Amino acid sequence: MSSQEPAKNYDVVLVGAGIMSATLGTFIKQLEPSWTIGIFENLDQAGLESSDPWNNAGTGHAALCELNYSPLGKDGKVDPAKAVTINEQFQVSRQFYSFMVQQGLIGSPKTFINPLPHMSFVIGDDHANYLRTRYEALSAQPLFATMEHSEDLAKIGEWAPLVAEGRDSGRVAASRVEGGTDVDFGSLTRQLTAYLGTTGADLHFGHRVTKLDRNSGGWSVGVKNRATKQDFTVNAKFVFVGAGGGALHLLQNSGISEAKGFGGFPVSGQFLRCTDENVIARHHAKVYGQASVGAPPMSVPHLDTRFVDGKRSLMFGPYAGFSTNFLKTGSLLDLPLSIRPHNLLPMLNVAKDNLSLVTYLVNEVVKTRSKKNESLQDYYPQAMGENWELITAGQRVQVIKKDPAKGGVLQFGTEVVTSADGTMAGLLGASPGASTAAPIMVGLLKRCFPTHFGGWESKIAEMIPSHGEKLNTNVKLLEEVTNHTNKVLELA
Repeated sequence: MSSQEPAKNYDVVLVGAGIMSATLGTFIKQLEPSWTIGIFENLDQAGLESSDPWNNAGTGHAALCELNYSPLGKDGKVDPAKAVTINEQFQVSRQFYSFMVQQGLIGSPKTFINPLPHMSFVIGDDHANYLRTRYEALSAQPLFATMEHSEDLAKIGEWAPLVAEGRDSGRVAASRVEGGTDVDFGSLTRQLTAYLGTTGADLHFGHRVTKLDRNSGGWSVGVKNRATKQDFTVNAKFVFVGAGGGALHLLQNSGISEAKGFGGFPVSGQFLRCTDENVIARHHAKVYGQASVGAPPMSVPHLDTRFVDGKRSLMFGPYAGFSTNFLKTGSLLDLPLSIRPHNLLPMLNVAKDNLSLVTYLVNEVVKTRSKKNESLQDYYPQAMGENWELITAGQRVQVIKKDPAKGGVLQFGTEVVTSADGTMAGLLGASPGASTAAPIMVGLLKRCFPTHFGGWESKIAEMIPSHGEKLNTNVKLLEEVTNHTNKVLELA
């Protein structure tokens, strides 16, 4: 909880204390140290919803192993463009982390990022043929030049013993990039938020933003103190709504026309978490498989080594589910209360066009524990179900938006919504989300503060040396940036 009364006026109000708000606040504090910042978070600590390590994949999404970022096209080829874009974005985030560590503004890199190989693993001829095609397309790109590929089970067993041991004969394939990472975004969020607190930002936990209204100077922000039940109002020249699944309601409440037509489709998830330390110690990789037909990208199965609060763990999942709340701590009324006349048609069209997703979710919801164990054994044949506990992950609200051709589409990704006058912005959507927070926020600053941005670019370039460049087309700079971030973040 905050120990002081909120100020009446702020230059910037950040709604929600997740990785997005923490990242944006950090950039603003570096670029404009004199600007006043107020952060209002409903929960009692930063990074407890979608940024929490048990509520997200924590991959450091760089498209190294996530097959949904490089699908097989109708022409039988794999277009590397999306994977390259996501990898470029994560390189920006790595540079941002490195700057904060090097300046002593956050703690040791081991508290939030660890080196970890990223693998893709598939079973059967069709999937193996696809993975070979993907490998050939991606490994030709400088950002993916270190990718390895094998269909030799013994070699795959060297990379990930649990995946290979006890496996029946049959064609399998794997690709690997040794230089991947695992990121504890909860720890990183709390460190960035603490940095903001030490540099003058007002941190108000246990405070829920209830209302956003325009006023002559920008925005009037209605807030409720959960402990005292007191309602009060603060003023802000700029508001960022980084409230995860709660962002849609607030953007709708603000009345900005740019939020019209957007809806949300919540998908929940569960993971199996290993309780056997001997098994945990034998696996050192993130192993991503191929999604089921109709499954959303966030439901791609993965057998993951994780480092949470410095402790190594192992998890498998996710098992998708459906709940109408938009946040893990939200209300079952979140979905019905988000329906408006302006987004009803897009939502109905999405329902009509995504019957395979509905079928998938229904099948996942009714899946028994024994069936969940069988899914685990597809990736770890010798897994013993009694050594795994079932945990509930976070909510992901997929973006529904208007589409001129289809009426509405379900978008698996992130969407930045900004008001025409640049005084409000918000973030909707999910993956790759947290991993790309730094480049998303640089883009947001450019959109919302166009008259300031030119004067900020030299500082941004100090924080992100590749600013304005594409590493995939500048091999020398890619090598310099990789070596630098590997050293500072202790990844090499």
